[in-house]
Amino acid sequence: MCLINSSANSASGMAVNDECKLKFLELKAKRNFRFIIFKIDEAIQQVTVEKLGKPGESYDDFTSSFPPNECRYAVFDFDFVTDEHCQKSKIFFISWAPDASKVRSKMLYASSKDRFKRELDGIQVELQATDPSEMSLDIVKERAL
Repeated sequence: MCLINSSANSASGMAVNDECKLKFLELKAKRNFRFIIFKIDEAIQQVTVEKLGKPGESYDDFTSSFPPNECRYAVFDFDFVTDEHCQKSKIFFISWAPDASKVRSKMLYASSKDRFKRELDGIQVELQATDPSEMSLDIVKERAL
């Protein structure tokens, strides 16, 4: 069982489960995961880890992990090669709020996002998407460079 971080976002009342920070640190430092999907558990008023992507999983595996009509937060460790042929990686934070999701859910995710993002030290690029096309691999590549 995970410990609960007692500090909550005053705007949304949302706490961040310690597992979120621990798994993010593993992704960042040890590269144990390719991505992490987070969800807000309204029953316990906190952000929790919903899915951990294995290191070998692809960007398509990542994008297919998002529910089509529910909001989520996610981080993705994106590997790429620069124009100078250098191997690099950047950690993307994606805020997923599809048009089909409930207004209350969109508001809850929007009001909690900045505080949650601050808990994850090391995010390099942020994307907001309401449709899969807004987080296509081409957009990610463009934003990484």
